[in-house]
Amino acid sequence: MKLTILGGGGFRVPLVYGALLTDHAEGRVTEVVLHDLDDSRLYAVARVLAEQRSTVADAPTVTATTDLDEALRGADFVFSAIRVGGLEGRANDERVALAEGVLGQETVGAGGIAYGLRTVPVAVDIARRVARLAPDAWVINFTNPAGLVTEAMSRHLGDRVIGICDSPVGLGRRIARVLGANPREAFIDYVGLNHLGWVRGLRVAGRDELPRLLADSDLLGSFEEGKLFGVDWLRSLGAIPNEYLHYYYFNRETVRAYQQAEKTRGAFLRDQQARFYEEMRRPDAAALTAWDRTRAEREATYMSENRETAGAGERDADDLSGGYEKVALALMRAIARDERTTLILNVRNQGALSVLDTDAVIEVPCLVDANGAHPVAVAPLPDHATGLVCAVKGVEREVLAAAESGSRASAVKAFALHPLVDSVNVARRLVEGYTAVHPGLAYLG
Repeated sequence: MKLTILGGGGFRVPLVYGALLTDHAEGRVTEVVLHDLDDSRLYAVARVLAEQRSTVADAPTVTATTDLDEALRGADFVFSAIRVGGLEGRANDERVALAEGVLGQETVGAGGIAYGLRTVPVAVDIARRVARLAPDAWVINFTNPAGLVTEAMSRHLGDRVIGICDSPVGLGRRIARVLGANPREAFIDYVGLNHLGWVRGLRVAGRDELPRLLADSDLLGSFEEGKLFGVDWLRSLGAIPNEYLHYYYFNRETVRAYQQAEKTRGAFLRDQQARFYEEMRRPDAAALTAWDRTRAEREATYMSENRETAGAGERDADDLSGGYEKVALALMRAIARDERTTLILNVRNQGALSVLDTDAVIEVPCLVDANGAHPVAVAPLPDHATGLVCAVKGVEREVLAAAESGSRASAVKAFALHPLVDSVNVARRLVEGYTAVHPGLAYLG
């Protein structure tokens, strides 16, 4: 079985390959093709993978190419993990937004919109190529903003594109761990959009254990989200929000923390990963050791400004191991072998969440089998959550309209309608600022 990874020179690719090395069953991936526009990054990642596979007898073969069509032909699965504009683009997204006093995070607020505007046209081109060159392939989208990009690709691939994210999985795992439950035996009632969802229940053997967590102050304040949001706010919500909702609920504090930080997250990762790729130019460098060291630092500093704002302290050791690669492997296994399972995924709504239309991509539990991912019908969200979900989905639709038509007015509208952008004039200046630093946005008339 052939797996093509787009963005194959990306830093997190070894996580995916490491997960593949644990799979020895019939029908596993036997061939991995890495595609990237940067051959030096491909070389660096291929070196890490070579060290990973050196002790595994039946490891999947690895080849690398800068030819997209060659990479896609004959693929059974395609992982899309591209970063249009690179980490320099992410740093610019943050800088332009913060100069206007609004959030520049890569998936939330102005930064997410800017990233989406330059990513959607590229993702759509990929979707069209997949439909032509590998029509039977399943596309698993890792590319942020994951929900928006998955929806853009679904207009050309239908339900054969599925978006994944490790945030809901990590949240469910933390809640289960605090409650003393086995995460594999728990059903997580999670509903929303990517990076905008809430756990409303965690059922073990048919019993909802979330009320027990909400009633116990010590338990509720003992894990990441309890520290981030505070016990009182979680009780007010009656749910546990995705960590990214900290940007909404504590926006003023987070923007201030980002403005005062020595480096934004994008600038930190840009410089950190530049050092890694530069080190990989040395033939004698220990590739896997260098990658592990860089990854550990990356994970330990994840959302550090938010945790500092909340006084949440350091991340727990159990939260430093990643997770999206495990979701991807479980998804592939379920489809390729009809190993039926339940996963939280980004898929077309299909009536699961009544407040949104059928084609809107949402993030909910899905039953997965050989025919793909099927969203589970969920209860309506409370009004406060419905308002946020509908507002952000409206913004995503304006981004898609701008990307399709090249309309500058639609781009301005996308920024202006976002709950974290407080002025139409700010929205106009954001479009001006982003088009000035991103050549990929030249299509906006």
